[in-house]
Amino acid sequence: MPRSTIRRAAVALPAALMLSLSVSACSDSASADNSTVRFGYIGDYNGASLLAIAEKQKLWKKAGLTAEVKPFNNGPVQIQALSAGDLDYGYIGPGAMWLPASGKAKVVAVNTLTYADRVIGRPGMKSMKDLKGKRVGVPEGTSGDMVLNIALEKAGMTTKDIDKVNMDPSTIVSAFSSGKIDGAGFFYPAIDTIKKKVPGLEEIASTKDTGDSFPTAFVAGNKVPEGKNSKVIKVLQQANDWRKEHPEETIALTAKMLEVTEAQATADASHVETLSTKDLAAKTKSGEVDKWLKSLGDFFVRNKQLDENPDPGEYYTGDLYTKAYSK
Repeated sequence: MPRSTIRRAAVALPAALMLSLSVSACSDSASADNSTVRFGYIGDYNGASLLAIAEKQKLWKKAGLTAEVKPFNNGPVQIQALSAGDLDYGYIGPGAMWLPASGKAKVVAVNTLTYADRVIGRPGMKSMKDLKGKRVGVPEGTSGDMVLNIALEKAGMTTKDIDKVNMDPSTIVSAFSSGKIDGAGFFYPAIDTIKKKVPGLEEIASTKDTGDSFPTAFVAGNKVPEGKNSKVIKVLQQANDWRKEHPEETIALTAKMLEVTEAQATADASHVETLSTKDLAAKTKSGEVDKWLKSLGDFFVRNKQLDENPDPGEYYTGDLYTKAYSK
């Protein structure tokens, strides 16, 4: 299965993140006209960097759009907001890719490949067998859930071998730090927060070690018109290429948006592989992106999150992505 980067959910979102980059915070009553883009994101490098660039470089304005952005704790909650009509676009990691694959949204652009997901355990725990019968926290439906299930599968175990507890990311940080759980399916940068409180924390399993590709992506609600999608894809492509060409400046912009230090943003970005728009368009045309998504879909079927693995063309608008690049 792919080596993607979901990537992770934000643990603590400062109040400033609730402000829109362009106009005002996104609200459920926000206008859904064709010039307004209501965009959800997760407060990390993967989820925020292109939005920070698009604002700074005035890419929305150049496209005749106004962006209203709002932070979320994870991908599945954004998919719910898309389905409810409260958002137009959002960001998800690989662990939530089963939701567009099940028809809940459309993937309009691949963002990065990520290697930020881990199964962590208390000091001294070296293998998945050490978690047998132990309480393991996980934000269900996210890449943290994904990496846990991958690691269990590889170890010949199932969720029946552990005491799996569904928790939101901030609760996992506090529960692991206080010893209320013994392990977690989790992700960076939130793991760095735990490391400060639990020296000697063990990284038992990692998506980085699988040799697969784990894409993060931007998604659109199913009712968003194609013309609007095309404009948004073009903005994301322009921001993506600026990020590829200006890595240090991107880290600074992202850190400012998220109200974290540049050192924190740098550490977060170290788990990410960025690709140029040219490369992503070529990989879309060649079918490589479809292979990443099919591989994830196979896993989700084995994990009973999908009944069947659909053709990625049913939920990835690769034709729009390549057309936008050629313009």
